[in-house]
Amino acid sequence: MIESAVGNKEHELASRPVTEELTISGHAVNTDLSEKGMNCRFCGSALQHSMVNLGLSPLCEDFICHDELQRPEVFLPLEVLVCSDCWLVQARDYCANTEIFDDDYGYYSSYSTSWLEHARRYVDMAVPRFSLDADSFVVEIASNDGYLLKNFVEKGIPCLGIDPAGNVAAAAQKVGVETRVEFFTDELASTMRDAGKQADLVIGNNVLAHTPYVNDFVSAVATLLKDSGTATFEFPHVMNLIEQCQFDTIYHEHYSYYSLFTICRMFNSVGMEVVDVQKLGTAGGSLRIFVEHQSQGNTPSENVSLILEEEAAAGLRNIQTYLEFGARAAEVKNELLTLLIKLKREGKSIIGYGAPGKGNTLLNYCGIKTDLLPSTCDRSLHKHGRYCPGSRIPIFPPEHIDEMKPDYVFILPWNLQHEITSQLAHIREWGGKFIVPIPHPTILD
Repeated sequence: MIESAVGNKEHELASRPVTEELTISGHAVNTDLSEKGMNCRFCGSALQHSMVNLGLSPLCEDFICHDELQRPEVFLPLEVLVCSDCWLVQARDYCANTEIFDDDYGYYSSYSTSWLEHARRYVDMAVPRFSLDADSFVVEIASNDGYLLKNFVEKGIPCLGIDPAGNVAAAAQKVGVETRVEFFTDELASTMRDAGKQADLVIGNNVLAHTPYVNDFVSAVATLLKDSGTATFEFPHVMNLIEQCQFDTIYHEHYSYYSLFTICRMFNSVGMEVVDVQKLGTAGGSLRIFVEHQSQGNTPSENVSLILEEEAAAGLRNIQTYLEFGARAAEVKNELLTLLIKLKREGKSIIGYGAPGKGNTLLNYCGIKTDLLPSTCDRSLHKHGRYCPGSRIPIFPPEHIDEMKPDYVFILPWNLQHEITSQLAHIREWGGKFIVPIPHPTILD
């Protein structure tokens, strides 16, 4: 059963700093941060260093319907700062998470075949590793459309999804995944604990970036997890973001960007320990961490110390590493625009593939509109007939590529380029080629 959100509004208001808000086109916009500055979401230190400023951008999942084309859009500043005390990389908070994760949220996990396979492999690993069975209880935070938990359902392992977006939660319900439509907070975790609903396994894939209330979040994990339980989290590694200049992974719904160093400090603050870590190829390079209560007394694996050493060697505790990032992002922007303009002047046709959040950051930061990219395609039925926010580029089904036979297909979700180039390998029959923008604009034959 999908349960309605209760009791969260008071909690969120209590945990937010006092700011001025302006409502524009239905969005509550914070107008005060740039004047009074901002403190670190985790340690509270004053933030003094800007890592990159991507200018003004709309919310990346606010796709435009045809009847909205004549209406104005909300464009919010998109700037990322870094804390030189705990090294948490974080965006300025101009929009509440309640304004982003609502009943019209645009992202459905199940449209990526590689992500579905990634989820299946995770469950096949987790069941024996954590000795899960019909007497266990699994909770996934930000469970989206049930893409992962449905694998536990098939194995007869009790599970629950928690997600604030009612539309994707409804999709999860249709595949048999019980879902609570709520934000994950310590208040909710306490309610579940008091009702005897602590978890043997807590899962959070690509959710840590989505909460502005990091201290409440990690406290909630500690509250929900059984004393003998394990929590696993996957998140894009900020080391990859910096080294590969993945500036397009920055958008308003990503409030923070994590190193293992910072993650360890965050969970240590609530009596938990990162006991193991794995490197993943997802989302442009991610980490999967395994977290337990410190009371279990397990010593962290060698993997933890090795990645901490890699981060130190990469300069993640050196402010200069972060200060140089903005200039590198601008150079990639210039290279991409130079390439697209050159191809246009040569009379070449280009169509995009995908309409992901990262793609909308890229399009708006680079100023790419329909003159350079007349259309894009996406497998998600929920995006067909809509337009990309800001750029107003129309979104078609994938068959549009076969109809138009472009000279180039511009892959916006470049992290899925192997999946996409395999799906669209047939474009080579008419001489079509692929373009990927990150880490440098490149033409793939």
